[in-house]
Amino acid sequence: MTMPRRFGAYEVSRFVDGVYKAPVSHLIHRQGAEALAAALAGHHGETVDMDVNCFTLSGPEGIWLIDAGCGTAWGEAYGHARAAMIAAGIQPDDVSRVILTHIHGDHALGLIDGDRPYFPKAEIWVPEADLAFFTNAEARKTLPPARQGGFDLAARLIDICGAMLRPISVGTVAEDIEAIAVPGHTPGQMAYLIGRDDKRLMLWGDMLHVGDMQAADPGIAFVYDIDSELAHATRLEALSAAADHGWLVSGGHLGGFFTVERRGDSFGFIPQPG
Repeated sequence: MTMPRRFGAYEVSRFVDGVYKAPVSHLIHRQGAEALAAALAGHHGETVDMDVNCFTLSGPEGIWLIDAGCGTAWGEAYGHARAAMIAAGIQPDDVSRVILTHIHGDHALGLIDGDRPYFPKAEIWVPEADLAFFTNAEARKTLPPARQGGFDLAARLIDICGAMLRPISVGTVAEDIEAIAVPGHTPGQMAYLIGRDDKRLMLWGDMLHVGDMQAADPGIAFVYDIDSELAHATRLEALSAAADHGWLVSGGHLGGFFTVERRGDSFGFIPQPG
């Protein structure tokens, strides 16, 4: 758990659920293999480590989460956010709302505990375009079997947490929280802009996975993106907005909180203490 940071009506903390060791072979570059090789010239090893994060928002309506991690679904290397929240005094019953960035396992499986909801008293807010896509049988046919996990997950969420689900769209969704469409990784992925005036935090899910690497070269992507070109355009737009407005950023796989600066045609992440 990180020290809480205040943005508008909320104190925001980051919890690390585990570390995903992504194979380097899952990286691609929109300009091809030579561009990827150049981008990886300084990288050693066959994997890239990525934190799997979720965030608590403590505000006037209680304790909310943005994303929920993996829970125990991916084995003993994950699920650590649950114990960390309990150690911080947050019981599952204390969470009144979970706001998802998108429907993928490392962001939403933590909602499920066996055949029960892990947060039994929480509403679950889901981007409506993601929910529509991942419950569409025809859309499923457009992806190879290895990329269809979101459809199975959506079915499980509906089966186990169906009465708790609330579709949300872009715009203001709560006091000091604006939902922003950041499609590409999934069709309905959202980022959330939290705070007011000149102190805001942009939280995303998988708009980019490895912060320093993709900030320095936004053309790098993972094979997990459903629409890689759209994800690239979204990445450029969001990083530009964060740099221009001075927002802090964090996300599902970043190792902390950062400001963003322009560096020619690319960007850099400046770590913020705490």
